[in-house]
Amino acid sequence: QVRLVESGGGSVEAGGSTRLSCAASGLSFSQYALHWYRQVPGKERTLVAKYSRGSITTYADSVKGRFTISRNSAENTASLTMNSLKPDDTGVYYCNAVTQYPIAREFWGQGTQLTVSS
Repeated sequence: QVRLVESGGGSVEAGGSTRLSCAASGLSFSQYALHWYRQVPGKERTLVAKYSRGSITTYADSVKGRFTISRNSAENTASLTMNSLKPDDTGVYYCNAVTQYPIAREFWGQGTQLTVSS
């Protein structure tokens, strides 16, 4: 059974830093593209950061230079390090893993709430 479990988040003041983690069981992160999404009430989930199977990272414009996505293949974890936080970074953050080989599979974590106060 595949599980993605996020941790971290909580309440942080604007300008502060925090780190979200995603631990996987039942799959190998090295075989998946990894994503962090954010969702706020009444809106769809939006992509914040991506870590491709080829270890290429991409970011939403709103977080470039402030957030860093990483993967630890040995521990089968993914992280999102978040600096210079802003109130607009508030939301539920979801870890997502996607692969197309040998079959298309996609998995989501349960989400973790981050609240950035001004």
